[in-house]
Amino acid sequence: MRPAELRAAADRAELARGIRYRSFFLLLVGTVLAVAATNVLIGTVGLLRETRSRPLTVAERVDYAQQDIARRWHAWPAAVVFPEELEYTGLGRIQQYARRVGIAPEAGCGAGVDSPVAGVLAEHRCRTLLRATYVDQTSTFVITVGVAVFPDEEERLRATAKLPVDDRVGVRPVAFPGTATELFGAAQRQRNGWVGAGPYVVFSTAGYADGRTREAVASQEILHSELWPTAQSVAGRIARSLGEPPTVPRCTQGNVC
Repeated sequence: MRPAELRAAADRAELARGIRYRSFFLLLVGTVLAVAATNVLIGTVGLLRETRSRPLTVAERVDYAQQDIARRWHAWPAAVVFPEELEYTGLGRIQQYARRVGIAPEAGCGAGVDSPVAGVLAEHRCRTLLRATYVDQTSTFVITVGVAVFPDEEERLRATAKLPVDDRVGVRPVAFPGTATELFGAAQRQRNGWVGAGPYVVFSTAGYADGRTREAVASQEILHSELWPTAQSVAGRIARSLGEPPTVPRCTQGNVC
């Protein structure tokens, strides 16, 4: 075979190898791109499934309600936690209104309660104490309400199981000078009590605006007085508001699934 023919044959063989390599390369690139596109598609579908609105599960609904209630003490304005007026039922079943005189600065749990109560609150991780003072419609009774905040309802239940059964101890009064509450101190407390709601213990203590001490009031008078029912009603309304179940959306993105 002539040299020219040999070179031509070699060139043809080289060209054939190049074509085979190129075809293999293109096949490899196509395969990689196909796999990548499949992965992107799968990821996109998964993301859409994950982020699209869907009905809340029972556990998610419970968690939503618990979190909403647990943050109310700091998410709500103080004037919503302690409304300016609270309705209660007086003698003759007449609707009357207790009036808020003032709101105390937020305090540590141990600072605003008696020592037997403070130990229980500290043991069960009480976070803070909110207090406000009210008078009844005639400004005869003075009522201090204290809201102790716990991490969750379970911790609050453990705490209330250990609170002393003694109506002489509880939340400390908050008096505001120049008002009908200015004579209301620890000695003027006639009774103390509490009610639980979610992660909160709502304490109440009540006395007379004229400064009468517990010892100066006959026990029978307290039993037949409107004082304690009024205090219970005021504290109960605050507790119900803080612990009222919220409206839970049906879906993860509102009420449309």
